[in-house]
Amino acid sequence: MKVLVGDPAVWTPQPGGVAVSVGVFDGVHLGHRQMLQALVEDAADLGDLPFGAITFDRHPLATIAPDKAPSLITTPEERLALFEEAGLGFAAVLAFDETMRSLPAEGFVETVLADGLGARLVVVGEGFRFGLDAAGDVDELRRLGDHFGFAVRGVELLETATGPISSTLIRRTVLEGDVEAAAGLMGRPFSRTGRVVAGDHRGSEIGFPTANLEIRPGLLVPARGVYAVVAIVDGDRLPAVVNIGIRPTFDGSREVVEAHLLDYSGDLYGSDLTLEFVDRLRGEIRFDSIEGLVEQIGRDVELARKRLHQA
Repeated sequence: MKVLVGDPAVWTPQPGGVAVSVGVFDGVHLGHRQMLQALVEDAADLGDLPFGAITFDRHPLATIAPDKAPSLITTPEERLALFEEAGLGFAAVLAFDETMRSLPAEGFVETVLADGLGARLVVVGEGFRFGLDAAGDVDELRRLGDHFGFAVRGVELLETATGPISSTLIRRTVLEGDVEAAAGLMGRPFSRTGRVVAGDHRGSEIGFPTANLEIRPGLLVPARGVYAVVAIVDGDRLPAVVNIGIRPTFDGSREVVEAHLLDYSGDLYGSDLTLEFVDRLRGEIRFDSIEGLVEQIGRDVELARKRLHQA
């Protein structure tokens, strides 16, 4: 998959044009995948146009209203990997800086879609907004498409029994700890990758050594509690129990993400570890004694084994 970055003014438009979908695509969830499938089908109908997606290096609110910017479900790098997995031929990553923010709707279309890519088809969600102050909508995009020579398809949101699938809904379910529901909305487990860093060795002292993950700031982390997880180490998928919280039994105050890998004794320090969250086993608890904590962790391990075997 070809990746375009930097100023769209220096991109080379594809001869014959392209089909492209535009959005933040945070999470690349089932709703996004429905839109990308529509892109693939319509591109084929237009003579097998090359097809791809435009995303951004940050959530637009991180520039427009930083105090309201949501935590991200996926990093830009993870989004690109998911685009490639979906079979896209190219992806463009735009820097949503003050220059991008200040582009009026027509300026965005001319600079990015028309001159930058040579778009012949643009596929977006029906709620798509673009341009300065989000002044442009799908109807405006269609009007501009008529002017600049591309067709527009608006794709309706994918509905579930509880409402439309959205990145906002997924963030809420993850923040509530309902990682099982989040997986149903995403079409895959919610995951988080981090570098394993040195901890205070509390886990080793009580017989359950843990790998402490350093999570990039601004990324979504599930609610505090204990989770059954699949840990991915050098391509190997291993059962694990993950604790997210401040470790109140030890009077902790800093939130940590720590994973106890079952049946594993290797050294993980400095490695990148990916955690696929399968189920939340319980909330965070303060125990009156270390012995009580150890007994509960033992039960957590057995429950995690059972839950992961069922998954």
